[in-house]
Amino acid sequence: MASFGYQVLGFGSGGTVKLVEVDFLVIAGGGSGGSGYGGGGGAGGYRNSYNSESSGGGGSAESKAELEEGALYTITVGDGGAGPSSGGTQAGHPGNPSSIGTVITTVGGGSGAGGPQATPPTGPGGSGGGVRTESAPAISTGTTNQGYPGGTYKASPQYVGGGGGGAGSVGRGPATPYGGGGNGVASTITGSPVTRAGGGGGGGEFFSGSAGPGGAGAGTGPGTPPPAGAGSANAGSGGGGGGGQHPQPNHGGGGAGGTGLVIVRSPTAAPMTVSPGTNSVATVGGDTVATFTVSGTLKINP
Repeated sequence: MASFGYQVLGFGSGGTVKLVEVDFLVIAGGGSGGSGYGGGGGAGGYRNSYNSESSGGGGSAESKAELEEGALYTITVGDGGAGPSSGGTQAGHPGNPSSIGTVITTVGGGSGAGGPQATPPTGPGGSGGGVRTESAPAISTGTTNQGYPGGTYKASPQYVGGGGGGAGSVGRGPATPYGGGGNGVASTITGSPVTRAGGGGGGGEFFSGSAGPGGAGAGTGPGTPPPAGAGSANAGSGGGGGGGQHPQPNHGGGGAGGTGLVIVRSPTAAPMTVSPGTNSVATVGGDTVATFTVSGTLKINP
């Protein structure tokens, strides 16, 4: 039978198992931006069942998940990719997956390409990192239902790495603003809307890309490029691409990707316990909401 978000399954004489329908928001760690005219990092893979606020990315709104009452689930909050150092043209690093046990998993954000001499790693991300077309590019695709591709390198009128893809839109390349990161997606699973999982901006001559949950554009400013902006923590945003200035030792470093996030929302009749204490449980709109900013465990209590 099913009632109030519960499904009771019989297993012979061994008793029953209750499955509880829950909503979820799971965001992987964002990828880091490349250095030296680097591409922006892609946002971490974004999966959300609440209120049809999932990433587009070629997919559709997700259904609720079913978790077993009384079972202990391992929650993984993925780290963002580390930002490459200043002074070179290194590619960034991909983000790490976030998950709810084996029930819901995500793909880490794609790494941003490095400058002209760099050969970035290949492989899709949750959202793709920004790429460069005059060197061997990363595969900048996003993952279906988790994020969008990154933008491409812009050579004229100014060298700018492509923006990283976001959960809400493709990273920008040869368009204005040059190298802007893709937009994030707003979720109301914790109440008021919060936008997360934006792509990092691409780096260009004399400036470094900024990064933020809404998909920041490339920042401007004269002088030696500072390190690029890091992706927002617990939003899975991509890091900005490092700016370029010759000679090469003056190239700016890429920004680190932001850490991921896991949120589970269950009916009030199914209270939850989380660990460690860094994570939290609250009541929102009559439901119980567990928020994980670090890896831990989740249990839906009988």
